[in-house]
Amino acid sequence: MRLGVFTALLAQLSLEQVLEKLTKLGVHTVELGTGNWPGDPHCKLSMLDNPSELAAFKDLLARYEVTISALSCHGNPIHPDKATAAANAEVNRKTILLAEKLGVSTIVDFSGCPGGSATSQEPNWVTCPWPPEFGKILEYQWDKVVTPFWKERAKFAADHGVRVAIEMHPGFVAYSPETLLRLRDIAGPAIGCNYDPSHMFWQGICPIAAIRVLGDCIFHVHAKDTQLYPTNLPRTGVLDTKPYTDEAHRGWIFRTCGYGHDAGWWKEFVSTLRMFGYDGVLSVEHEDSLLSPEEGLTRAITFLDNIILKEKPAAAWWV
Repeated sequence: MRLGVFTALLAQLSLEQVLEKLTKLGVHTVELGTGNWPGDPHCKLSMLDNPSELAAFKDLLARYEVTISALSCHGNPIHPDKATAAANAEVNRKTILLAEKLGVSTIVDFSGCPGGSATSQEPNWVTCPWPPEFGKILEYQWDKVVTPFWKERAKFAADHGVRVAIEMHPGFVAYSPETLLRLRDIAGPAIGCNYDPSHMFWQGICPIAAIRVLGDCIFHVHAKDTQLYPTNLPRTGVLDTKPYTDEAHRGWIFRTCGYGHDAGWWKEFVSTLRMFGYDGVLSVEHEDSLLSPEEGLTRAITFLDNIILKEKPAAAWWV
């Protein structure tokens, strides 16, 4: 297992500045955004049609001895606004093609969320089965929008030797292990998950137990924590729509690794990942509103460096 960084938190720096900074911190693996959310400038899709730009990009990574864990294009490719959906889906398509050219096996995206009907203009995230029209909305979303798009896109990705790691996230149709596995059942094994434990905590899902549910469909992992505030939860519940920057009044906020859960918890998390076959990258993602990107990055790297399992175990004598 190795430590990586999702470079969106360093968007103000050039790619070379990012690589110089991270390698000095001992990190030689990066997750690079290609567009949608956030608009990370570190990996440009224009390289698809510009061989010299692509060659220069590869040379820069080689010079710093840095590899790519995933290309990320977090968006909503099934948005009810056709122009938005088309733009987000095109970034996804081009990201798959660029991953193929770079020899990167995994891209990261959201499942997306349609509207409540064919005439809707805004996404509709349904979280309960009643009133009865909610069930009808879910039926429309999964049968008429989610299934046709992701079946086709999963085949396209597989044809190009790429896997799509869906990040389970509130606001989208795949936000829990159950909904992620439903999507995988529909679209096939080219669809798996980018496993971010921070999104499990606030939903009341134990991220360690969920690894056992997800098993070998974990393609990529984000290292991000969540802190729950029991003082506020009786008032807010977990479906808290206040801004993330209103920390004092929210039921929970995202935190840098170690600020929501201690080293003991993270040791069990990475051990369970390995137990169920994941021995890849822990990609640090910073969304902690109480720490600057600089502070959050360095603290996460220091915290996780002594926790990740860096060597695969040799075969035991009793096996």
